[in-house]
Amino acid sequence: MGQLVFGNAVHRPVRAFVSVMAVAVEVTLVIIIVGLTTGMVTEVGKRVEGVGADIMLQPPSSSVLMAFSGAPMPIKIRDKLLEIKYVQSVAPVLLQFNMSGGVEVLYGIDPATFRAVSGGFVFHEGHDMEDPDDMLVDDVAARSRNLHAGQDYHLLDRTFHIAGIVEHGKGARVFVQLATLQDLSGAHDKASLFFIKCTRQEHTDAVMEQMRDIFHNYEVRPVRSYLSLMTSTSLPGLNAFVRSMITLGVAIGFLVIFLSTYTSVIERTRQIGVLKALGASKAFIVRILLSETAVICGAGIIVGIALSVGLRAFLLSSFPTLAIELTTTWMVRAAVIAIIAGLIGAAYPAWLATRKDPVEALFYD
Repeated sequence: MGQLVFGNAVHRPVRAFVSVMAVAVEVTLVIIIVGLTTGMVTEVGKRVEGVGADIMLQPPSSSVLMAFSGAPMPIKIRDKLLEIKYVQSVAPVLLQFNMSGGVEVLYGIDPATFRAVSGGFVFHEGHDMEDPDDMLVDDVAARSRNLHAGQDYHLLDRTFHIAGIVEHGKGARVFVQLATLQDLSGAHDKASLFFIKCTRQEHTDAVMEQMRDIFHNYEVRPVRSYLSLMTSTSLPGLNAFVRSMITLGVAIGFLVIFLSTYTSVIERTRQIGVLKALGASKAFIVRILLSETAVICGAGIIVGIALSVGLRAFLLSSFPTLAIELTTTWMVRAAVIAIIAGLIGAAYPAWLATRKDPVEALFYD
C-alpha cells in the first residue's frame, strides 16, 4: 500500500506540491497570527509591569488595553491619591494613540513624578526631558527608525526634539511631556491613568481597598498581575479576530485537499477499478486515499512550521518593535487542525471512490 500512496504523489508532483504548500500556508497562518497577537499582548503587559508601580488607577469601565482608555480623569485626583496611607508617589499619565509610522501608544508624563514611581530611565544616549518639545524614545523604537538623541522628529503635527534614547520596558516606546500632550490632544488638566507606588509592596492590598472606597466604580488594578489580565478574552475583538484567522486557514486547507483528492479519484478511476477487480475492499481504497492525505498534511505541517520560524525571523529583523511568540502548544494545535481539515476534505472523495463499479471503472477513459 505504501507504493500506491507515494506513487501518486510522484506521478503528480505539481498537484502534490500545491497541496503541501496549501497545508503549509494553513499552518503558517495559524501559528503566525496567534503568535503575533499573543506576542504583542504579552509584550505590552510586560512593559506596563516594567514601569515599577504597584497599582494602576483607570476611569470606570476602562479596558485593560490602555489605548482605549481616553483621558476622562482630572489631574487633581493625584492629590487625593497622595493623601492615602502608604502611598509614596503618584504619576499621572496621558495616553495618545498614534498611527503615524506604525501603531503605538504615546505616554505623556511628568518626568519628576514618573521618575519617583518607576525609579527613572536607563539612558543609552542623551538626557531626560527638560523642554516642552523634548521627547524620549526607547532603544527598540530608536533602532527600528534609526533615531538618535539630538535629532528632530515629527509627531502629531509637531516637531519634537529627541532628548534621549532609553532602555525599553518602561511602559511606552515614546514619551513626551504631559503638559505638551495635553495641549495637543485638547485634554487640559486630564489624565488617562495614574501609576501609584506604595511605601512597601506588601501595603498594595491595603491601598487598593482604600482607593476603591474613595473612587467608586473606578478600575483599580495591581500592576504586578497586569500581564495575567492581557488575554484574548479580555481584549475587545481580539478573540474573534484569532478565531476568524484560524477559520480562514482551515477553509484553505479543507478546500485544497478536497479538490486535490477529488481530482485524484477522477483521474484514477481505472486504477480503482483494477484494485476492486483484484479483490480490494472498500476499506482498503479509503485507507489509500486517507493515507495519501495524511502524508500530504504531514509534509505540509513540517514546511508550515519551518515557514513560520523563517517568517518570524524576517518580520522581527524588518520590524524590531513587533513581538511574535511561537509556542509549541500552538504548533501542535496548528498541526492537529491541519490534519483534521485535510481528512475531512478527503472524506467525500474517498467515499465516492468506494462506490465506483469495477466493470464501469475498467472501461473508463
